[in-house]
Amino acid sequence: MRGVAGIEGARVLNEVVFTQVCAEFGDDERTERVLTRLLDDGTTWISGSTWHGRRVMRISVSNWSTNEDDVARALDAVRRAATGL
Repeated sequence: MRGVAGIEGARVLNEVVFTQVCAEFGDDERTERVLTRLLDDGTTWISGSTWHGRRVMRISVSNWSTNEDDVARALDAVRRAATGL
């Protein structure tokens, strides 16, 4: 998912081969703040998880009805959540 990798401060940690993306935002505390802001925004729901001992944003896109507009709105919400932290 190139869109997440293009967000300032975000780093995709896994090789994306299907629908799962694990991203972090510098350190565990900042990643958690981005997740909290994202969920408070209410545009999209993306879970947090722990991967290789790091707090991550775990993105999973697997619904057949998800379209490009949905992805764009979700990426905009992640970008807003990561801005200014």
